[in-house]
Amino acid sequence: MVDEEVKLFGAWGSPSTRRVEIALKLKGVKYEYIEEDLNNKSPLLLTYNPVHKKVPVLLHNGQPIAESLVILEYIDDTWQHGPPILPRDPYERAKARFWAKFLDDKFAPQIWKACWGEGEEREKGIEEATESLKLLENEIKGKKLFGGDNLGLVDIVAHFVAYWSEILQQLLGLDFFTREKYPNLLNWGDEFCNCSFVKENLPPRHELVLIFKGLTNSYTSSV
Repeated sequence: MVDEEVKLFGAWGSPSTRRVEIALKLKGVKYEYIEEDLNNKSPLLLTYNPVHKKVPVLLHNGQPIAESLVILEYIDDTWQHGPPILPRDPYERAKARFWAKFLDDKFAPQIWKACWGEGEEREKGIEEATESLKLLENEIKGKKLFGGDNLGLVDIVAHFVAYWSEILQQLLGLDFFTREKYPNLLNWGDEFCNCSFVKENLPPRHELVLIFKGLTNSYTSSV
């Protein structure tokens, strides 16, 4: 496409923003990145995403697209050059959507409870996250990536497992997500994070730790 406008409204420490950036880089799409202050959201963000009022929002030729999973499919449908994000086979495509939704709707809340919950809530979160990790470990077994030999939708959505989750549990002194227990999943994480366009879009570890420490302090002071 010629003379097209592509802007991404996001937040530096947001895994959902990073997944959209990874997809744009995978497709070779040039875009302007606009950093949002989530404590003081801009009028533009509230205009472009009046329903959820959150990042990421992709603006393509003046048309806003919200919600990261929706954005990823939009990117794949709109820029068909470069590697596909979703499989072309209908069954494999459905499977990819299933696991992406599983990661966002089920596993992410479990990780949140496991890391920031208190007492019984944390124990329940760890128990639930452990069961989900077993499912993911089995799903990635025998594969280089969730997408097979090529990076795809599930890999992009699961990147918070490869990078954010490991940092979080180390910071909080947890040990339910280890290489001994989940060798296939951790090996996948290494493979994924070493992809050149993935690596350049991962926030520096020490800066991410500072964000997580701030979240932890905010959460513990409010309970």
